Amino acid sequence: MRGFKKKLFLLSGLFLLSWILLAQSCMSFRKSDADETAEFAKDQVELRTATLKVEGRHIHYALTGNDSLPTIFFIHGSPGSWTAFEDYMKDSLLLKKFRMVSVDRPGFGYSDYGQPQHLDVQSFWISKLFPLLANNKRMFLAGHSLGGPLVIKLAADNPKIFSGLVVISGSIDPGEEKPEKWRPWLFNTPLNYFVPGAMRPSNEELWYLKKDLVQLEKDFSKIHCSVHFIHGTMDTWVPPGNVDYGKRLLVNAPIVEETMIPGANHFIPWTKFTEIRSVLLKLY
Repeated sequence: MRGFKKKLFLLSGLFLLSWILLAQSCMSFRKSDADETAEFAKDQVELRTATLKVEGRHIHYALTGNDSLPTIFFIHGSPGSWTAFEDYMKDSLLLKKFRMVSVDRPGFGYSDYGQPQHLDVQSFWISKLFPLLANNKRMFLAGHSLGGPLVIKLAADNPKIFSGLVVISGSIDPGEEKPEKWRPWLFNTPLNYFVPGAMRPSNEELWYLKKDLVQLEKDFSKIHCSVHFIHGTMDTWVPPGNVDYGKRLLVNAPIVEETMIPGANHFIPWTKFTEIRSVLLKLY
């Protein structure tokens, strides 16, 4: 019996050690630039990737389309990476009208992976891309989930730069956020070692989001461009009430529109591609 317990203890320890090592690499939600470039080439689309390095920080992004066209900047949710919008960046209809840039938010993809930041810090570093990629054409922002409040923050921090925003299933209302007081127990304790891949920075930044959204409220009045909300009516992760909240606060936006997709859940960038693409095409 003693021998059995010893073997069980050793096996359990080996399992835990293996999981900790495996958790470092799995669910990273990112692919190498070389692999993605090859995948885009199969669809006869040229993919360009780069990393902006500023003051010890790294902002990685991918780009498709003609540099003479208006630009859409895509901002992914949590967890995720720029690849969340790869289908849009390959789309022939969108490529005729836009240059498209998809950004790895700080803490994800190849932008200082594993080091999550508050919304204001993310906005500060991503904003460094805009003058770099400016081409004297109109620029737009489109963000999904946590990317939704970030596009609000980016537009508020960069007045007069953007001609329109698209908020896709955006988590913008602090009143709709669940308390989730268990999150710090993960990222502030050794339990964090058992959380796989990009779920680590995601768990931490989703905790930051609770207070970040309260601070974001003052930024809605700084938006002076058109805003279009796209949301699923059956989104249980980010309830549709977020749309009503945003519409109330966007007092200086000249146009505020919404597209509510009946029966759709939180994952509409992938399940409702056609509906979202139609809204993006109208930006042109």
